[in-house]
Amino acid sequence: MSNFLQRTLSGFFFVVIIVGSILLSPYTFALAFAIISAWTVFEFHKLTNKQSEVEVIPVLSILGRVILFLTSFFYASGIISYPGYSAYGLYVVLVLVIELYRRKNNPIHNWAYFLLGQIIIALPFSLLNYILYIETYHPMLLIAMFATIWINDTGAYLFGITLGKHRLFERISPKKSWEGFVGGAVTALISGYVFSLFIPEISLVSWLFFSEIVVIFGTFGDLLESLMKRTVQVKDSGDVIPGHGGLLDRFDSMLLVAPAIFIYLSFLFK
Repeated sequence: MSNFLQRTLSGFFFVVIIVGSILLSPYTFALAFAIISAWTVFEFHKLTNKQSEVEVIPVLSILGRVILFLTSFFYASGIISYPGYSAYGLYVVLVLVIELYRRKNNPIHNWAYFLLGQIIIALPFSLLNYILYIETYHPMLLIAMFATIWINDTGAYLFGITLGKHRLFERISPKKSWEGFVGGAVTALISGYVFSLFIPEISLVSWLFFSEIVVIFGTFGDLLESLMKRTVQVKDSGDVIPGHGGLLDRFDSMLLVAPAIFIYLSFLFK
């Protein structure tokens, strides 16, 4: 099977799983994204543990990730009437205390990378619940966010390979260009216009702002993961998606997009 065909097929099934899990029911979303986010945390710590004197126990970070995600889902969906984040807070404290008994050379590194994984991986995935339930159950908003990320990536890639001459951030991602960035922004604006036709309760101007927030924060999220991989000298975070790398590679843009879109929608629906 050619690499192009492999990438196309795996990319297609990836989109089907993401969109399908969101549309089918809140519970399929919760199950799918609890698994996806857990594996993404695992890939993150697989990368960070490549560094000297960093030995985070991935399963402990994964368990914290699942607790935070499911607590957010239960609260955002109204299944529980109080946030219930005290259990997650106690768990984080427990993980920090466990380091006292591991007798590792640099426990501060382990504390720092455990907390970093919770902040830049666990938190953004948990915020997806609040985007899904902004005011009421609204799966199309979450799908629009992911679709805009994918459309921006595709536009940036196509414009970049055909017109790209001026490097956007050569030190971290040599292939990214300003032409690709602008091309992605334009295609995202077009997608914003299309979304305004199908979800008219949000104005066209608001959709255009939505699209460009995705472009800006998605690009920074992509660059952050590129910096991480360059630091530990790997090409991909994993190989779970044939031809595309790991889940962290596929969700890197979302890590900054989700918090930004959550804040934006919170003001929009205020």
